[in-house]
Amino acid sequence: MAERSSTGLLMMMLDPSPAIAMTLPAEVREKLAELELELSEGDITQKGYEKKRGKLLAPYIPQIQGVDPSLQIEHRIQTSSQVAPPGSKQNKPRVANSRDERFRSDLHTEAVQAALAKYKERKMPMPSKRRSVLVQSSVEACTPPDTSSASEDEGSLRRQGRIASSSPYQAHPSVEHWFNRVIQGSSTSSSASSTSSHPGGRPHHATNATSASAATVLADLMAQTQLGVPVNSRVSSKIQQLLNTLKRPKRPPLREFFVDDFEELLDVQHPDPNQPKPEGGEMRPLNGEPLGVVTNWPPSLLASLQRWGTTQPKSPCLTALDNAGKPVYTLTYGKLWTRSQKLSYTLLNKLSTRNEPLLRPGDRVALVFPNNDPVMFMVAFYGCLLAELVPVPIEVPLTRKDAGSQQVGFLLGSCGVTLALTTDACQKGLPKAQTGEVVTFKGWPRLLWFVTDGKHVAKPPRDWHPPIRDASNEIAYIEYKTSKEGSTMGITVSHSAMLAHCHALTQACGYTEGEIITNVLDFKRDAGLWHGVLTSVMNRMHVISIPYSLMKVNPLSWIQKVHTYKARVAVVKSRDMHWSLLAQRDQRDISLSSLRMLIVADGANPWSISSCDAFLNVFQARGLRPEVICPCASSSEAMTVAIRRPPEMGVPPPGKAVLSMSGLSYGVIRVDTEEKLSVLTVQDVGQVMPGALVCVIRVEGTPYLCRMDEVGEICMSSSSTGISYFGLPGMTKNVFETIPVTSSGAPISDRPFTRTSLLGFIGPDNLVFVVGKMDGLMVVSGRRHNADDVVATALAVEPMKFVYRGR
Repeated sequence: MAERSSTGLLMMMLDPSPAIAMTLPAEVREKLAELELELSEGDITQKGYEKKRGKLLAPYIPQIQGVDPSLQIEHRIQTSSQVAPPGSKQNKPRVANSRDERFRSDLHTEAVQAALAKYKERKMPMPSKRRSVLVQSSVEACTPPDTSSASEDEGSLRRQGRIASSSPYQAHPSVEHWFNRVIQGSSTSSSASSTSSHPGGRPHHATNATSASAATVLADLMAQTQLGVPVNSRVSSKIQQLLNTLKRPKRPPLREFFVDDFEELLDVQHPDPNQPKPEGGEMRPLNGEPLGVVTNWPPSLLASLQRWGTTQPKSPCLTALDNAGKPVYTLTYGKLWTRSQKLSYTLLNKLSTRNEPLLRPGDRVALVFPNNDPVMFMVAFYGCLLAELVPVPIEVPLTRKDAGSQQVGFLLGSCGVTLALTTDACQKGLPKAQTGEVVTFKGWPRLLWFVTDGKHVAKPPRDWHPPIRDASNEIAYIEYKTSKEGSTMGITVSHSAMLAHCHALTQACGYTEGEIITNVLDFKRDAGLWHGVLTSVMNRMHVISIPYSLMKVNPLSWIQKVHTYKARVAVVKSRDMHWSLLAQRDQRDISLSSLRMLIVADGANPWSISSCDAFLNVFQARGLRPEVICPCASSSEAMTVAIRRPPEMGVPPPGKAVLSMSGLSYGVIRVDTEEKLSVLTVQDVGQVMPGALVCVIRVEGTPYLCRMDEVGEICMSSSSTGISYFGLPGMTKNVFETIPVTSSGAPISDRPFTRTSLLGFIGPDNLVFVVGKMDGLMVVSGRRHNADDVVATALAVEPMKFVYRGR
């Protein structure tokens, strides 16, 4: 009798139907009905209802194992793990801060209304039929709840699951309870004989066994459904129907979100039959003028430094300015030579660990110098070269976890850098650990920091001299480059390539000894390094270095220094020309007539032509000649690719190309008129560098030569390019060892070419035109667009007329 009533109450907890409730005493049933009515009429709160109902049912509830939480539809709804008699240690209180939606008035009211309606519809069975407790529970377990979850949206199923799984006493049926009844009904029926034949049997053992296997059963059902195996059971169709509902996605597929263009997006883009196609013949590789032979040309850059340091020691080499524009120090060639020697000797002989030298020839050393101290950087750079060390110039890290410096740290680690050179002022500004030492920046290897100021270096003995060797293929320095993905790579430049590049720049720009050059660019990399640190020493030139901090305060500072020092050459970017236009009204008594060459380092960018034209219109009245403006094209891998020659060299006049943007999006060149808005006006970047061989190849696939009216990637073969990405042989082969081929598949040369990542073509008079870069290339619906074009368009249009909100 006790066993049957216990089993009946267990089933009533899962689904408290009137038939099962009849097993309770009459007074308990009456009180339960009164509680239901009070709850429905709002005379009692949900909490009070739960409390009183629990007290009424407590004497009749055996200690049972709760439902496995893994079977709950909503895992975030927490339930009591066990139900035990009063006073048991297993009766744990509910977590106060759990997300329980049972106390929501709308859900509670809906559940009570459903229970009352169900109560009225059913017939009251006779109390004498006690065997119907097991039989009816089994029959009810074989019938899924009468819900519309199989046909309606899954949101209704999840709503019912939240109501039912939140409490074992809730009157509203749920899918989860139905599954439990399937398992419990079969197990209870099969174990009824065993529990009845053993008077001491305890029914909660069977319940524990069934609840423990519930997860396995449900997982097996799901697995069979996913594999397409039919479930052999008298309830297989119903289970299959419910599992199919559970497998439905919680959100509608993307197709319902993108109805209009979805089919079009999925279809393979077929080329437009009316799109323009290249019609010209196959281009021919373009040779630059031969590299001239100079009788007194030094065998290496270090030999040139030694020559000027010993024969012209008082000749000015570099003048540094402060933030007010005043010269703070002028480094002579004699001082550069002697200070570089001291640093070279100190690095090789005074730095040791465990009585062994810290550095050996060929080791890489990081140069960490601020942008306003070119003198100390120049001494450190040539000091490393004299010691046969490989300098790796990098930026000063701003914070310990600077995202950009993490990539630089990866480069330093791959290069095996263990020593960093810096100045005393810069070292004091770096973040320190509690020990007072410079912290190890995130992603960086552990470094030893050495200050290169005079008091920290030792004077070499009289009989010590640094080795001055001829230029070889050994690595001279490593220049870092940041890709569009944010990764940092090191481009290695050999001693022979460094010398050949200085030679080519000297010939292309017509540099002579003693010329004064104004450098506005970063002296640690790119054109600022090539012109302001390397080629200048080769030709004993005097460099006026304009720090970037001074340009932000006074954008006219570089023009003022050209006027003051009567500079012959200036190396700038189009941004510097643009800034000077905004502040040019403040200065009237300046002249640019001394300039014979104004090198625009970023002349390959489409928007540079507008800055050049505007600058010429304003400063032509102040002595600037139109032919002086010389844009150039360069890349970190190939270094200088092309540059417009100064007028005294008898080169053809500069050219402009007005190109159709629609044609460029298909990779073809179509000349248009400037009256249209859908055109791109670009300026040439001059002729190919001396001693170089240049061609244009297709952007994708096999490196076939482009046609004459086709846009492609410019490739260059020269002895003055970089040689590799340090430690990246795969990328090196793809970029530095490209073999262009003709349409028939034959190689155009036995020399490898270097990809420049510049997109362009060869125009009339063998002038090179650049219309974008590979890093900024965007392909939309089969048409090419460039990020530079977007910037140029934004700079060219009037925002109030053409730029609309939300577009």
